[in-house]
Amino acid sequence: MLDPRLFRSDLELVMQQLQRRGFQFDAAAYQALEDRRKEVQVKTQELQNERNTRSKAIGQAKAKGEDVQPLLDQVADLGDQLKAAESELNNIQNQLSVLLEGIPNILDEAVPAGKSDADNQEVSRWGEPRQFTFTPKDHVDLGEPLGMNFELGAKIASARFVVLAGKLATLQRAIIQLMLNTHINEHGYQETYVPFLANADSLRGTGQLPKFEADLFTVKNDPTFYLIPTAEVPVTNIVRDVIVEAKQMPLKFVCHSPCFRSEAGAYGSDVRGMIRQHQFEKVELVQIVTPETSAQAHEELTAHAEAILQKLNLPYRKVLLCAGDTGFSSSKTYDLEVWLPGQQKYREISSCSNFKDFQARRLQARWRNPETGKPELVHTLNGSGLAAGRTLIAVMENYQNEDGSITVPEALRPYLGGIEKIQ
Repeated sequence: MLDPRLFRSDLELVMQQLQRRGFQFDAAAYQALEDRRKEVQVKTQELQNERNTRSKAIGQAKAKGEDVQPLLDQVADLGDQLKAAESELNNIQNQLSVLLEGIPNILDEAVPAGKSDADNQEVSRWGEPRQFTFTPKDHVDLGEPLGMNFELGAKIASARFVVLAGKLATLQRAIIQLMLNTHINEHGYQETYVPFLANADSLRGTGQLPKFEADLFTVKNDPTFYLIPTAEVPVTNIVRDVIVEAKQMPLKFVCHSPCFRSEAGAYGSDVRGMIRQHQFEKVELVQIVTPETSAQAHEELTAHAEAILQKLNLPYRKVLLCAGDTGFSSSKTYDLEVWLPGQQKYREISSCSNFKDFQARRLQARWRNPETGKPELVHTLNGSGLAAGRTLIAVMENYQNEDGSITVPEALRPYLGGIEKIQ
């Protein structure tokens, strides 16, 4: 959530910034609500002051033995007026909160202009796509003989689910283990285990609610719970309503979890294979940092995700998302896109974002600045380090052999008992 004071002090600036995203902010509706809020707030304060004055007068009249009934009647009438004013003020403030909750974050100055992913800016590339002596297959054709079963996934659940069996399931687990060990032992993250269900306050705090409710799965017998769309939600909520001491900063968490998404906005896209599933595995990186360090932390967190791709020797590119493609809560986002020979193109495998104080304001996540001794909002960051299913796809397609077998990358062999090939 943006700072409400920013709307009051420089509404024109907010509108200009939101226009970069193509977001149409109803300034007239906001201003009408804000003007009415000020008017009712002044009225409420005047009524409170008048009631206090009358109450003192009642006390003085009682002390003198005077008839206080007329004064009591006046105070009762003031009480009714005050209740009505407070109720209206509360209603207006709720309307303002709903309006502000639907407004995206202000973009970092470095974010390029643009409307869609076609306008994203390539920052760098790492590795060269392999030159095959045969026509490479995609992961679906490779996976079906090796234990990747989409029909069984649909039988058990529905479309966009998969069952992995045998060495293919073990390969995905090995990928997850490599990620966790690297981020814990080399990058200094604390492994974290969290609930896979979250309440509405948690999802509101990280920005999934109210805007993206259609993309969430709810629990039928208790609709106040949602299946997590990413471990970002429960992990970031660790610091909700918390004041972190400066000596504890930065906080760095890594978490492996399943993720659940309805993919409501992706109907008809990526229907083949494991690219876009209702359930998938991910290793999430979350950092809680001070405002002055968040820009550098964003670069470091992105590099941590890149390190996994480099260990696996998977060609990828780093892309800075344009204004129109940057997520609702993010101020600046890098996507890492891995090369998939079966599709002959780069596909997203990680998204690393700096939210600045946008999530922290919703969460009331703060740190105590030793220079002032006062609590201030933290900055939050997260990124996939990496999406396990898409990493599995990338390993399969980039390490495939003409006979349909998969060479196991050297970095993964210790987790597979030294096996060099899956066939």
